[in-house]
Amino acid sequence: MTTIADIPISDLRADLNGKVVTQDDPGYDDARRVFFTGFDSRPAAIVRAGDASDVSRVVNLARETGTELAVRSGGHSRAGHGTSDGGIVLDLAEMNAVEVDPDGRTAWAQTGVKAGDYTKATGEHGLATGLGDTPTVGVGGITLGGGIGFLVRKHGLTIDDVLGAEVVTADGELLKVDEETHPDLFWALRGGGGNFGVVTRLRFRLQEVDEVVGGMLLLPASAELITELVAAAEAAPEELSVIANIMNAPPMPFIPAEQHGKPVVMAQMVYAGDAEAGERAIAPIRALATPLADMVRPIRYPQMYEGPEGPAPARMAGTNLLVHAFATGAAEAILDHLERATAPMAAAQLRVLGGAMARVPDGATAFGYRGAKMMVNVAAMYQSLDEGPEHEAWASSLVTALSEDTPAAYVGFLGDEGEQGVRRAYPPATLERLTGVKRQYDPDNLFRLNLNVLPAMN
Repeated sequence: MTTIADIPISDLRADLNGKVVTQDDPGYDDARRVFFTGFDSRPAAIVRAGDASDVSRVVNLARETGTELAVRSGGHSRAGHGTSDGGIVLDLAEMNAVEVDPDGRTAWAQTGVKAGDYTKATGEHGLATGLGDTPTVGVGGITLGGGIGFLVRKHGLTIDDVLGAEVVTADGELLKVDEETHPDLFWALRGGGGNFGVVTRLRFRLQEVDEVVGGMLLLPASAELITELVAAAEAAPEELSVIANIMNAPPMPFIPAEQHGKPVVMAQMVYAGDAEAGERAIAPIRALATPLADMVRPIRYPQMYEGPEGPAPARMAGTNLLVHAFATGAAEAILDHLERATAPMAAAQLRVLGGAMARVPDGATAFGYRGAKMMVNVAAMYQSLDEGPEHEAWASSLVTALSEDTPAAYVGFLGDEGEQGVRRAYPPATLERLTGVKRQYDPDNLFRLNLNVLPAMN
């Protein structure tokens, strides 16, 4: 493995517009930290790039020295891909500018900007791009994976509003890509993750999204209620997207004390349209039970990304499934597993899909499963490494109960699942095309800290 002695740090510092942080610097421990704090890697250097020329310089250095390269946008990778032991971390967080063209309804965003900050900047003009549901996720990471968030049924995946990109490839060259220029690379970037280069800027189409009906609705969980909620979300107008977390109620101030530890449905929802129509669309879900808390109201869309986030977890066991139906007995299986869970926080998250996402042809982007009706995210968060096998067994058991076959998956929520994860994320024809693009733009697999697509063989 390359060590810090092999990397010309002093030359690197002199050449960059950004900042280099090494193990001797006082801010090193903060700089190496990623969202899942259990990943305690010690990079030889963290480069906080200032611009695309810095990115090119770091990519060239990693290629020339054989140093492992980790690229970090927001650092939320479930597999810890935003850091490296002994390698270089290319941190894009300082590249966070957003340029909005309200008349043309487009925006250029550097890929280190966080989802919440991007949404605030575009929201000043009553415009938005559908991202995820977490404000601190990096725009680069969520976009390259596909992007399933609050606007998925109304406006599709994040990648469906990507018009172009600027990307530094493995040879250090900065390319401008779109449907007409390097169309194969443009196709692969939209769903293929960080396999093909370091995307430094993205050009987005902006949708008119200003006031919405949105927020969190907390309901007591039962098998019947969960099943009916899924049915109501599927039957709702496409303007309504629902993200329902089924979990044992944490001891939070807005949750009645007598409900703590009991199963609840914490549903985050956004109706992207007229307030009166939004209230009508949400009414069937509200009517399923007397809410334990009801924070759904007319708000401006950027407010969905406001408020404090909970403490970052150390580790997470689990995976996600893209399914065509909420199987008979699925609700009962979730509640049964929650009753037996031993992790401090365990949940099954249901995201009803369809709508605009499903109307894009399967082959139009590298996102492979447009026809999926729902994403189920199974997660158990825990602290100690030695607890991992217990919680992985719990998550695996629930996944098996929810899907008899090897299920398709969303690349953005996969952990370290190796080749099986790659094959779950991409249908055979999509994967074959991705391997060809990988061979053209990264034949030596420099960009391998990701859900890795190997280059095609000669």
